Amino acid sequence: MFISFEGLDGSGKTTQAALLAEAARAAGWEVVSVREPGGTAAGERVRTLLLDPEARIAPWAEALLYAAARAQLVAEVIRPALDRGATVIADRYVDSSLAYQGVARGLGVAEVLEVNLAATGRLLPDRTILLELPAGRAAERRDAVADRIESEAEHFHASVAGGFADVARRFPDRVVVVDGSGPPADVAARVQAAVGL
Repeated sequence: MFISFEGLDGSGKTTQAALLAEAARAAGWEVVSVREPGGTAAGERVRTLLLDPEARIAPWAEALLYAAARAQLVAEVIRPALDRGATVIADRYVDSSLAYQGVARGLGVAEVLEVNLAATGRLLPDRTILLELPAGRAAERRDAVADRIESEAEHFHASVAGGFADVARRFPDRVVVVDGSGPPADVAARVQAAVGL
C-alpha cells in the first residue's frame, strides 16, 4: 500500500506520517518512510536548492525540479518497496506539486499532473491523507526560520490551501480529508481510521 500525507506547511504531515509508520510497524507491517523533496542522494541535493531562501527559481523550473526528485525517489525507493509488498508512507507526493505549482504558481493542475505522471510512471498513492488546518493555525506551527516556500506571502499559502481543496474534489476516491486540529494523538486516531489500521 502507498499512503501519502499532504497539507499546508505546519499542518502536521511529518508528525502524522511518523505516528502512522510507528502504528503500522507495531501491527506487523513492513513500512518504508520517505519525504519530499528528498529521500535519495540526488533528491536531497535538489531539496537543498529548492528550499534555499536565497535561490531564485522560475515556476516551471521549480515544478520540474520537484518532478525530477520525485522520479528518482520512485525509481530508487518507492517502486522497489511496493514491489516487495512493503507499505510506503510519504511525507508529500504529487498532490503537493498540483497545489503549490499547479495552483499557487499558476502553471495549471492538468499540466503539472501530466509532467508528474510521466516522471513517476503514473504511480499515484492508494490513499492520500489531506490534513486540513486553517492557514493561520498552520503558519503558527511553522519553524521560526522559514525556507524558500514557507517564506512566501500569506496569499500564496491561501492559494495552496485552495489547491489542496481542488485536489480533494478531483480525486475523491483516493484523497481523504482529515481534521488536523487538536492533539497529535487525536489526529493520529483519525488518520488510522482513514487507512483502515
